[in-house]
Amino acid sequence: MSINGDINNNTSNNNDIEVAKLRRVLTILLSVSAILAVVLVTVGISRIVRYMQTSETSGSTPVIATIVSTEMTFTEPVVYHTEQLEASDLVENYFRPLPELPEEDVKTPEHVEVKALYIGSCSAIDKAVELCNNSELNAVVIDLKNEYGLPYMSHVETAREIGYVWDAYDLDGIIKKCHDNNIRVIGRIVSFNDQLAAKHFPERAIQDANGNVVKFSNEGNNPFLSPYNSVNWDYLIAIGIEACEHGIDEIQFDYVRFPAGATQNKAKPYFGEEGQYPSKAEAVNRFLQEARIRIQDTYGIPVSADIFGIVLTSEGDAKIIGQDFATLGMTGIDSCCPMVYPSHYALGTMVGGHTFKYPDKEPYLIVYSVLHACQTTYKQPGFTSVRPYLQAFTASYIGKGNYMEYGYREINSQIKAIKDLGITEFILWDPSCKYPAGSYDGDMSVETD
Repeated sequence: MSINGDINNNTSNNNDIEVAKLRRVLTILLSVSAILAVVLVTVGISRIVRYMQTSETSGSTPVIATIVSTEMTFTEPVVYHTEQLEASDLVENYFRPLPELPEEDVKTPEHVEVKALYIGSCSAIDKAVELCNNSELNAVVIDLKNEYGLPYMSHVETAREIGYVWDAYDLDGIIKKCHDNNIRVIGRIVSFNDQLAAKHFPERAIQDANGNVVKFSNEGNNPFLSPYNSVNWDYLIAIGIEACEHGIDEIQFDYVRFPAGATQNKAKPYFGEEGQYPSKAEAVNRFLQEARIRIQDTYGIPVSADIFGIVLTSEGDAKIIGQDFATLGMTGIDSCCPMVYPSHYALGTMVGGHTFKYPDKEPYLIVYSVLHACQTTYKQPGFTSVRPYLQAFTASYIGKGNYMEYGYREINSQIKAIKDLGITEFILWDPSCKYPAGSYDGDMSVETD
């Protein structure tokens, strides 16, 4: 073997030794790094657990801040009322942020089972008190605002600017009279169906793409306030807050919807470019969420909402008017009041496998069938209480042969229907506010005059 060959072999051996040393060093370094990583993670988890345990003891939850230094930092806990509805970027970007209340400031009212009758502008207050004192009824619904204005001497600036405030009743006097008789007072506020406000503030009404106010044939050929306009929300909520300060027991928003049916002159309502604005249901729900926070959560006064009974079983109608029962019931309001009047269902309506040739003539079965059909919706966890509006009037307007006279038995049969489903609350509706005497307990075993 030559000298050059020996030198080359020695060099190769030395290189192999150096590579082996480097591998051992790298292996040691990697092992040390892995051990350090485990230690750091363990220490971090221990610190978080320690903070969480401390928070459970103190009754609050810390908010972990974004780490911008080498040490974990914590901010003071600020917990806001949890929303039931899933957040939507489109909704959040379109509407203003919901008001925020620290959790400790949220006033959650105790739910009360209401059995009420509607008395409008309170001309029937004495008869209502007498009826409540001699029946299962325990509450009255009065109009704080109807389609034509406010029938008490409100000081809400917008209402006074429109000029439709009058003194049909004394709000304080009505509340005192009812409370003296252990009767709850629910204040009804007609919301977006307000032609006078829509004419006074055309910029707040539903318009077409050219900015012209749209009129709706099925709404008396009148304009409608836009549920997308948060200035309208402020006006309606202000009426509710004023009533809370007078001692009312509940605020109930009616006509929380978009108009139904066709428009005059085939005008098309314009709310924005396709895909650039929330759905009608999201607009209605957002209003109810804000009303709940500003009234129910702030004052501890329950908020409820009236909806069409048809939306419980008709997805198409629900989309047209923006009343989605499944999500509206998750807005956190105290109760939802579907108007399941038998006369409001079309001749030949099919529900639950039964065809109702004349729905108005089958008050028990139509009410039972409609509410039975949507049980899975309103019995889910977190859903609001369901308190149906029941028909207490004779619907002669639907034509001879299509209706029957509604007296105590017909009204009470609807109460039996909801009780058979486990629903214990209701409101009786008669626009003339004339209610027959009776117990209103759903007992059909005793005949009454």
